[in-house]
Amino acid sequence: MGMIIAVANQKGGVGKTTTAINLAASLAVAEKKVLLIDVDPQGNTTSGLQVDREHLSGSLYDALTEHKTLDDIIRKTELPGLDLIPARVDLVGAELELIQMPYRESVLKRTIRNVVERYDYLLLDCPPSLGLLTLNALTAADSVIIPVQCEYYAMEGLGQLLKTVERVRENYNPDLRIEGILFTMFDGRTNLSQQVVREVRSYFKQQVFKAVVPRNVALAEAPSHGRPVLLYSIDSAGAQAYLSLAKEVMTHAEEGAR
Repeated sequence: MGMIIAVANQKGGVGKTTTAINLAASLAVAEKKVLLIDVDPQGNTTSGLQVDREHLSGSLYDALTEHKTLDDIIRKTELPGLDLIPARVDLVGAELELIQMPYRESVLKRTIRNVVERYDYLLLDCPPSLGLLTLNALTAADSVIIPVQCEYYAMEGLGQLLKTVERVRENYNPDLRIEGILFTMFDGRTNLSQQVVREVRSYFKQQVFKAVVPRNVALAEAPSHGRPVLLYSIDSAGAQAYLSLAKEVMTHAEEGAR
């Protein structure tokens, strides 16, 4: 059965989508079968894999509202082993419709249960909020990766999300664990980046990934080409950081299986 990992942080602009796309691609390059699920109505994960959101025949909204099956909407990508469940703006409407459904926090979990065994990893790219879509992702997930931008308010946003994770554990998903905290947009030339890394590592210790994602031109440019950075500039520091992250995630999975 595939491992389900949510990529979540209610703060915007911390690298959630960049992490979801490039971790998924790195796992696929390691010959894992990966399903990337765009849970964000903005659909940046979808467009970041060269999928035209305006001409989709189906999206996550259709699956959540049972208008289509997952097999109707799962799309192949140019990277063998990496599939995508796309999203578009109509997913905003799904949040309103979910409110009226029984067990509304677990609709996504029920929706994907029939495809979990086909994949080694399922990655959920969450919206930058702590609303019902994020709650569904955390209820469905085995673990959560928390991207943290190396900036002044990093600890504040991290604390809020960890409280949410704890509430999800208490009420919906007692087995949810922290896969790891991931530093993004790290600039080793600034004292602030180094200070944030020191403080978070000193407090969370083993819950922090060793891999650190730097500020990197290739990472910034790759989405405009609709490609993971591995297919855009594999030798870049950003690509190498996500390959390192994938190795850590796979090591965690192997250790957990023992």
